[in-house]
Amino acid sequence: MEMVLLTALGVGGATVVGAAIGFIFKNFSHRFSDIVLSFAAGVMLAAAVFGLIVPSLEYGGKLRLLYTVGGVFAGALCLNLTDKLVPHLHKLMGAETESHHNANLNKVLLFVLAIAIHNLPEGIAAGVGFGSGNNTQALIIAGGIALQNIPEGMVIIAPMLAAGVSKKRTFIAAMATGLIEVVGTLVGYFAVSIATAILPFALAFAGGTMLYVISDEMIPETHAHGAQRGATYALLVGFCLMLVMDVVLG
Repeated sequence: MEMVLLTALGVGGATVVGAAIGFIFKNFSHRFSDIVLSFAAGVMLAAAVFGLIVPSLEYGGKLRLLYTVGGVFAGALCLNLTDKLVPHLHKLMGAETESHHNANLNKVLLFVLAIAIHNLPEGIAAGVGFGSGNNTQALIIAGGIALQNIPEGMVIIAPMLAAGVSKKRTFIAAMATGLIEVVGTLVGYFAVSIATAILPFALAFAGGTMLYVISDEMIPETHAHGAQRGATYALLVGFCLMLVMDVVLG
């Protein structure tokens, strides 16, 4: 339980770390953040496949294909429904950046809310990984999510400051989005620990949410600023690194 709690704090705290970096380097290159985000996408892709979807098949028994395929689509559809209620992160980022000082507080609140809502299933994915009992895979999953949270924390700073939000409130908002991920991690862990029968579906559901985030949010964002080739290779490096770790650590 202590490892779960510490990991949850680490995953959520990665957003705060990114926010701190955003304060220090307000004019960081989009290409740099895109490379970091692409690397994180590769790590998350490997974690989703090897840490969540493959174990879902292993725990699913005779109905493993039904549990796994159904869980993947259920996770993706859940975030698809969320996207209909809350605009896409990369669209909000673009809209806020372009509006500069004309941005109003309502848009900023929507921006923060969107990030917070999208952070919840990521936290659940990390928690479900621990609930499976494979701490090594769970740490790899959590590490991938934490990597993704650092550039995310970096990019939320500039739009909020441009909208006239104070530095203190901006940092508190970043902390709040990270806290959502801590809550999600604990929810995922306790849900699977209490009802182990839902483990195969829960693993696939978490994997589906991660695949959706990678395809719908992270990859479009990393290809929006002219660094497509570098972003692609960064994703491959992240994926292969996690593949090697998965084989070496067993």
